[in-house]
Amino acid sequence: MQPNKNFCGETPQFWALVKFVSGQIGYSSRSSKKADIRQLRAYQFDEVSDLAAAVNLDNRTTNRVYKYLNFRSKVLNNIVQHQLMNREEARKHFERLNQTLKPKCYLPFNKQKGVKRHLAYFTCIVNILTESYLGGSKFEDNPGQLVTISDREGRLVETLSRRIDGAYPSLRNPKTIWEIKEYYGTTTFGSRVADGVYETQLDGYELKEAAKLISHPIKHYLLVDDKYTWWECGRSYLCRLVDIMHIGLVDEVIFGKEVLSRWPLIVKSWK
Repeated sequence: MQPNKNFCGETPQFWALVKFVSGQIGYSSRSSKKADIRQLRAYQFDEVSDLAAAVNLDNRTTNRVYKYLNFRSKVLNNIVQHQLMNREEARKHFERLNQTLKPKCYLPFNKQKGVKRHLAYFTCIVNILTESYLGGSKFEDNPGQLVTISDREGRLVETLSRRIDGAYPSLRNPKTIWEIKEYYGTTTFGSRVADGVYETQLDGYELKEAAKLISHPIKHYLLVDDKYTWWECGRSYLCRLVDIMHIGLVDEVIFGKEVLSRWPLIVKSWK
């Protein structure tokens, strides 16, 4: 999913009202209809306007936020939820790519134990596609260190606080970095999903600061999957992912099987 240009470059007041309204009214539908139980709600102008008036925000901001909130709900309900995969779907796509492309890149396992331990299918798919569409160019498929960024004179200006999941062409002055959040096999919705959202925001803020001191911005992508975790349990966090993308803290969010069509195009654009 790429950001909608109609909602980029908005003011801090705009995003403050987005969060305020979302928190006060909620994200999901409260309809008694079973079909609506797992849908993100549509917002009424009057309820947004009343909350905006309570915090002394102008009509233009109110109208823009109203349009954005309903855009966000619509795109998540109608498109994103259908892109998200379960573990079995991801496994099948991984096995097909693994057999067809015969990758040499790093194929990691998840961090779970026992019967829940298996290849991190989504991360493996990302690594395989990256290797294939780079056509032999090097990239970081298993970063063990932090990203470092230097200015034109070679002086270190930023070291990211967290290890990321991939970078091109290297961890030193990368042109592109990406993070992957896959949660297959989760039976409960834990704090790590919220932590994952905040971690991406932190990286985005650090990259924004670095961009003021270097000659080129570093592209920042987020790839997420598992329908149960993100849609059944964490729809509000999907809303936050759409928010941080439009704020400019991440350039694009890839949801589930969108990786199969969109990620190759992104990778080919690097060369």
